[in-house]
Amino acid sequence: TACSEAGLFKVETIGDAYMCVGGLPTPQEDHTARVALFSIAAVKAANSTLVDEEVPEMGHVNIRVGFHSGSVVASVVGELNPRYCLFGDTVNYASRMECNSE
Repeated sequence: TACSEAGLFKVETIGDAYMCVGGLPTPQEDHTARVALFSIAAVKAANSTLVDEEVPEMGHVNIRVGFHSGSVVASVVGELNPRYCLFGDTVNYASRMECNSE
């Protein structure tokens, strides 16, 4: 995937939100640049993808991106269906940036 090609780790997808992280689980000095380049590539890919190929007048897919750099708490959550989760202000700021972007 584009995420793994950029050296990022996909944390989860919730609804239409896709969360990935740079610098985890393996530290990377250039994690911020990797996330920024991935974000730009994702927006370009979406903007070149038709909503419906049979109805091109519907236009192209639009996505919003938000990211923030800072500390997080990472943990595996759940017993029945364990998953890697991130918590903290950094995650909240990125989410707010995505929600309020155009």
